[in-house]
Order: sequence, then C-alpha cells, then structure tokens
Amino acid sequence: MATAATMQAKGRAVAGHRITLLLADLLLGASLLAVAPATQAQAQATGVCHDASVFEDRNDNGLRERGERGIAGVRVSDGVRIATTDRSGRYSLPPVSGRTLFLIKPAGYRARLREDGLPDIWANWQDEAGPTLKYGGVPVAPMACKNFALQRETRRAGQLDVLVFGDPQPKTLTDVDYYRRDIVEPLIQAQRLSSRSPAARLGVSLGDIVNDDLTLFDAIKKVDATMRLPWLHAPGNHDIDFDAARDEDSLDSFRHAFGPDTYAWEEPEATFVVLDDVIFNPGSKPSYIGGLRESQFAFLEAYLPTLPKDRLLVLSAHIHFYDAEPGVETFRHADRERLFRMLSAFPNVLLLTAHSHAQRHAYYGREHGWLGSGPLHEFNMGAACGGYWSGVADAAGIPSATMSDGTPNGYSRLSVQKGGKYSLRWFPARESPDRQIGLHAPKVLRQGSWPGYAVYANVYMGDERSLVEYRVGDGEWLPMRRVEQPDPALLAENMADDAALRLRGYDRLPEASPSPHLWRGALPTHLPLGTHRIEVRVQIAGYGLATATTEYRLDPAP
Repeated sequence: MATAATMQAKGRAVAGHRITLLLADLLLGASLLAVAPATQAQAQATGVCHDASVFEDRNDNGLRERGERGIAGVRVSDGVRIATTDRSGRYSLPPVSGRTLFLIKPAGYRARLREDGLPDIWANWQDEAGPTLKYGGVPVAPMACKNFALQRETRRAGQLDVLVFGDPQPKTLTDVDYYRRDIVEPLIQAQRLSSRSPAARLGVSLGDIVNDDLTLFDAIKKVDATMRLPWLHAPGNHDIDFDAARDEDSLDSFRHAFGPDTYAWEEPEATFVVLDDVIFNPGSKPSYIGGLRESQFAFLEAYLPTLPKDRLLVLSAHIHFYDAEPGVETFRHADRERLFRMLSAFPNVLLLTAHSHAQRHAYYGREHGWLGSGPLHEFNMGAACGGYWSGVADAAGIPSATMSDGTPNGYSRLSVQKGGKYSLRWFPARESPDRQIGLHAPKVLRQGSWPGYAVYANVYMGDERSLVEYRVGDGEWLPMRRVEQPDPALLAENMADDAALRLRGYDRLPEASPSPHLWRGALPTHLPLGTHRIEVRVQIAGYGLATATTEYRLDPAP
C-alpha cells in the first residue's frame, strides 16, 4: 500500500509528464486552436503558429473575413519541415528564426500578387539580428504567423505556358534598361498582338538575377512586375552576399528581396521545385560549387513522396548538373546522384538550369545515378543577358549580347500538356520567333576550286539527335555533319574586335567557344558562275520545321 508521500510524488511526476507532453504538442504543432487573426504575441507566447490559416479570398483583398472558408490539404513549409492545413485551413508550424515561411501553392488556385509584383506566398522569420552584411540581409521582424490568401481558378483547357529566363544579370541600371527594352517590353508587346491570352501563366528566373550588385534587385522586380505574372526566382552565384562568413547566411539579402531560396509551386499540369544549388565556400577558390544542403534534402524527402506521378516535375536551379570541364566537379557528384535517385520514381522530370551563358541539352542515365525508365533531360538554357550585355550596339542602343556558343540572347517558353508531356522553344530577343538557325557561309568562292569551304548552321535548340540537312539551289537534300567547334560568325566578331583601333562597344563579345549545336556542310564549286542559294532545314521539338537561307557566289579567277 502506497504512503501519502509516495502518492504525492507520483502525482507530481504525472503532472510533470503532462506538462512535458503539452509542451511537446505545442512545439510539434499538434494543438490547433480556433481560427483567429494571428498575432505576434501569440506566436512568441506559444512558440508555434497555431492560429494561421490558408483561406479562399473571395473578394481578393488579402484579408480573411467572415464567410471566407479555409482550404484543407494545403502544404506550408519553412524549407525543412512541411505542415498540412486541416479541414478549417489551419496549419501549425513552430517558427525558427532565420528561415522563410512559404506556402506551396496548390493546383487549381492562384496567389495574390504583392505590390512588388511577387506572389504573396512567403514571410521571413527573423527575431534577432543576423550578420552585418553590405546589402542588409534580412531585417529583424516579428515572428508573426501568416494567413495565406488564395483564389480558386476556373478549370482551364489547353496547355500550361511558362516563361523561363536565364541570367538577366545586370551590372548597372543601364543593363536593367537593356533587359527591359530587349526582353520584357517586346514580350509584352507581342502578347498584345497575339490572339492567345494570357501569353503565359507563370514565369521562372534561373538565377543570376543581378551581377553582384544586390541593390539592383528592386529595379529588376519593377521590370518583371510589368508582365503581371506570378514569378519564381532561383538564386545564382552572383546573387549572394559575398561578405557572409558561411553558406547559410549568403542568401540573406536575396531572401529579403525574393523570399525562400528553395520552395515549390503546383499547377494542374506540372509541379515546380525551385532550388538554391550554389554552395558558397568563403575563402576558397573557387568560392562556390554546385550542390545541395542537408536541409534541402530534408525538404525534398518530405515533399516529393506526396506528389502525383501524372504531372511533369520541373526542377529549376542555377548551376547545371553536368561538369563544365572533364574531371572537375561543377555540381557535387554525390549530391547529384542522391538527388537523381530521389527523382527516379517520377516518369516525367525536366531539369531547367542556366549559369553557362550558352545553351545545350544534357541527358543522364544510370552512370549518373538516374534510375528512371528513360534518359533524364536537362535544358541548360541561354541567358537573357546573353554574353553579359556586351557587343556592338544596334540603332536602338542595345548591344548584340551574343553568347559564346553563337546563340543570340533571349528567353524560353516551356509548354506543358496534361500527362507530363512538354516542349521547349527559344525566342531570340527582338528577333522573329522563326529565327531558330544562324547561318555562316563565305560570300564568294572561285569556280572549280577545291570544295573545302562550308556553310555552318547553328541550330540553337539542337542536340546530337537533330537531323540537319542542306541543299544548294534545287539540288538534293544532304545531311550536315555535326561539329563541336566555335561558331565562325562569332569568331568573325572576335577578330573584328581585335582589329579595331577603338572600342566597338562598352564590352566586347565573349570569345567563341566550341558549340554543341553546330553543323557543317561542304559547298560545291563545280556549279555555274553566279549566285547560288543555300537552304537549311531541321525539325525542332516544340517548333516544327525550321529553315534558314543564305547564298554564296562562284566567280572566275581573275
């Protein structure tokens, strides 16, 4: 029989255990209270966002009002953990200072756009000052719980169109103006003249939003906001705080401007996962490498198993997954293999990257850790700034900005059909959308000379599987031979820069590098004297039959 002292001791132990369980419930977000506007005091007192919710904003004012119901089954995350809303739209997540809270926008809904044009799906948690950084980092802000407003979208037919930009990368406000006049305004104007509306439903930028000067973030956002689209931003190696002492703090200023560096967005046709894949190594050379942090793997491990398999899964990041040089890791191989193994369960996956200021398609198999049924496709797309806003300016005062592989600067459009099928198309800046091939050929050859000279076709969206053909005059169509060498048209610009006695532009174009999408066809010299037409054709996925023409002349020897 227990004594009174023993009973009292047991009572104290049980009470202490109940208190421990209650605290654990609060910390894990298991206790959901009645819906009410969240306050800073509640968040600080309980250590958990228990009053926040995701709701249907019927009058589109961003405020939850009487009669506006919560939305169940929506995911909210801090980049590591994921909470799911209950039947009333409530979610529970313990605030962690230094993280960004974000909504994973569900398919069938749209998010409101903030005053700066970005979708209103995030808030930074920062209850104490972070490291002192040149560009400010994340200001101290109350760790308040956030209500997320969504509006239901009507069911739509047709495909999902997404604008994809690589590396806008302005150095100055002058470059921001180039970006506005060369990329954004022509795109908006083309939409006004188009019968399709809208031109796209989403935009994605693949990093290097600016070129080290982070004060330009606001200027870029103002330009992007004129497109009136929800826009997702991945950070690049030129978007980081280089005075940060560690990788974990290197995107503080980016997060203040654009929100989370790793997050997701869902549409009925596709799921988009945006990844920061720049590992900053201060004091090392080079100071960064491609890779992922453990916290990002934790997010992916929690999120990916919840996704349906009948949509396209798109991973958007800055640094490409292949090695720029043999034997030198551009992206940490161990991280790549781990990521690819996680993605192998999905039948339809697309990787979108930038960084190289050139353009290529890469395909991965089992030797890279990809275990899917077919090759994994990466589109490493060209830059909006092309060759860093360099080259001779045209009549509008905008530099040519050709990239080192001979691709003109521009942007891409990703079109996704239900069931996971997709196509990609390249749009050269301020050019006809039909310009898919760049041709270079000699102007004149001697009739009867050795036929060792050729026409070169730079098929901007081509790869090793492309069949490129050419003919001279009404002759038969012949296959061109793929060659990995510099585009001679860009080499000619390089030599013109070398020979010039004064600057031809603010910055000269980059040196021509071997292009992975260049084809060669020998030109016959036995034809009659005079001018001969050269025609090139190729089938391009997402475009159809692309053609280009030029000419050369056969002269007699003087």
